[in-house]
Amino acid sequence: MGCYGSLKAMMFIFNGIIFLAGAAMLGIGIWVKVDSGSVLGFLGKIPNVPPELAQVLNVGYLLIALGVLLLVIGFLGCCGAVKESKCMLLMFFVIILLIFIAEVAGAIVILAFRPLLDKLLSKFGTAAVASIKKDYGKNEDVTGLWDTSMTTLKCCGFYNATDFVDSPYYTDGGDKFPPQCCPGTDSPCDKGEAQGPTPVPGCFHKIKKLVDDNTVAIVAVALAIAFLEVCAMVVSMILYCRLKSTTA
Repeated sequence: MGCYGSLKAMMFIFNGIIFLAGAAMLGIGIWVKVDSGSVLGFLGKIPNVPPELAQVLNVGYLLIALGVLLLVIGFLGCCGAVKESKCMLLMFFVIILLIFIAEVAGAIVILAFRPLLDKLLSKFGTAAVASIKKDYGKNEDVTGLWDTSMTTLKCCGFYNATDFVDSPYYTDGGDKFPPQCCPGTDSPCDKGEAQGPTPVPGCFHKIKKLVDDNTVAIVAVALAIAFLEVCAMVVSMILYCRLKSTTA
């Protein structure tokens, strides 16, 4: 009984942390999207704050989605353990299992179907460049997303600066490239400066290099997450089977 109580306590504490993290992420995401004026005002009061920090508004939707998912997982795990609900424990197990299967499937695709992945990335690159040429400088969400990505990664476009040619920003700004594409300056620049001796690399190449340089760390984190997911599934099934046997 002591072991059973310890498992319940472990399940409650672990999922309680997940639930609180989800609630925090959801609250921040909603605040960012609904009260954007206050967020911008708060950021504006921080001394020497980078102007790019205002682009945090564009991650609101991602925070909301992740927050909801963590809330559901944490709620099912906590209540399933405390209330000894077989239904909640089973739903918790199924959600974690689906996430685990999706991660394993993704790893298999990356490892076993690398040529196919390269083709998909090529198609994604084509779509990304088309999005830049169509909406960058005209659509606030698309522009903000690219500005945030380029500023954070210190990159320019998907492949290079030429991705911005014929975009609304380029044509309406006198054939100028975004500041992120201009080495050594924070102002828009012309083609000669953007494609000079040391052009800013594209975001695709920057991400690829970042992944290649941190492969070991990425694999270690992925294995740690997979281990936690397996432990969560095992504990939930132990509790589920214990409840099943005691209520039979």
